[in-house]
Amino acid sequence: MAADDLTLRVAPGGTLAGRLRVPGDKSISHRAIMLGALAEGETRVGGFLEGEDCLATLRAFRALGVDIQGPEDGEVRIRGVGLHGLRAPAAPLDMGNSGTSMRLMAGLLAGQPFDTVLTGDASLTRRPMRRVTDPLARMGARIDTSADGTPPLHIHGGTPLQGMDYALPVASAQVKSSLLLAGLYARGRTCITEPAPTRDHTERMLAGFGLAVERGEGRVCLQGGGRLQGTRIQVPGDISSAAFFLVGASIAPDCRLTLEHVGMNPTRTGVIDILRLMGADIRVENPREVGGEPVADLTVSSAPLQGVEIPPALVPLAIDEFPALFVAAACARGRTVLTDAAELRVKESDRIQVMADGLLRLGIQAEPTADGMVIQGGDPDGGEVDSHGDHRVAMAFAMAALRARGPIRIRHCANVNTSFPGFVPLAAGAGLPIEAEEDGA
Repeated sequence: MAADDLTLRVAPGGTLAGRLRVPGDKSISHRAIMLGALAEGETRVGGFLEGEDCLATLRAFRALGVDIQGPEDGEVRIRGVGLHGLRAPAAPLDMGNSGTSMRLMAGLLAGQPFDTVLTGDASLTRRPMRRVTDPLARMGARIDTSADGTPPLHIHGGTPLQGMDYALPVASAQVKSSLLLAGLYARGRTCITEPAPTRDHTERMLAGFGLAVERGEGRVCLQGGGRLQGTRIQVPGDISSAAFFLVGASIAPDCRLTLEHVGMNPTRTGVIDILRLMGADIRVENPREVGGEPVADLTVSSAPLQGVEIPPALVPLAIDEFPALFVAAACARGRTVLTDAAELRVKESDRIQVMADGLLRLGIQAEPTADGMVIQGGDPDGGEVDSHGDHRVAMAFAMAALRARGPIRIRHCANVNTSFPGFVPLAAGAGLPIEAEEDGA
């Protein structure tokens, strides 16, 4: 489906209860395919997220000559070709709506002996890529973009890369990961220093594939020319997907919901910290480690939320969860202030403006700023909002209906399947009165 031909309609008055398991972590699913393809021997992945973003990565590596079986019920088998076994694709690689795929692939493909073109859908081809292509150029890569620095990316092969010591100007896991993947093909060491912690799935997974990775306070280094060995990966539930239910069960009355097997990587748990600052009742149960990643069950119960000033240190640890957090703020007592989050303006949509526009249509005072938002909480009205094809915006507004005075209709929602296939039946089974309809139905 195109991103403009599905509408979600959510009735007010629902509640969330029971136990459920959200789909596999998107970030880890992407990286499992990439590193499994570059490893020697077979890699088996369980819990793979069968959403459109991750399937775009999978299809790209098939086009690069990698034998990948599945996915079937979340199971994928990858026969790795080694760091130097990829083959030139016959056509441009379509990354769909996935910025993660494009930015990480840019680094990985910069070290190949052949040319590659990366393209995507209308949304992705508007997203900025210079944050990746400029530092890759410092390593010796040759990557052409549009005049505005947007895709398609034409990556010139056969260019020797040189390791470097690079300080990220803005905390970004995608840029860090892209440079580390290029570093696999570079002469010498590649070291990345980040100004604030970001998700560290790439570093953890590289070590899980047997590569020596040096990690210190805010710094990660690797030596080019290493080897990856196939392994077994179990993907935990995606905390970004769990975030919608954490917010929904906090704001609606009489809720008690347990989310099973959720990834609890400390670089990803900012959403829990922020919700707890607002007064949320979230309990972490049965903590354990699976495949090098911390995992736990989360039980969340209804709680009165209070507006807060969100600590800037938590912003990079919750960057993808702010659409859901904006809904929490809209239903909290008092004022919530977010700053230092300009990154939200260059996601699948301008999430600051799009969320502010939607909240205003629902009668909530929401003032967008250059790098955040100021929200005065209350009880949302019903109404119609536009997700602008942004899956996280769509799911966030679906949860807002739990506290709304009337039904909420959310337009342009087909891209929900990019990150959360099965969202509608899973949410409905937990108690959200949600229906999907084709636009015009």
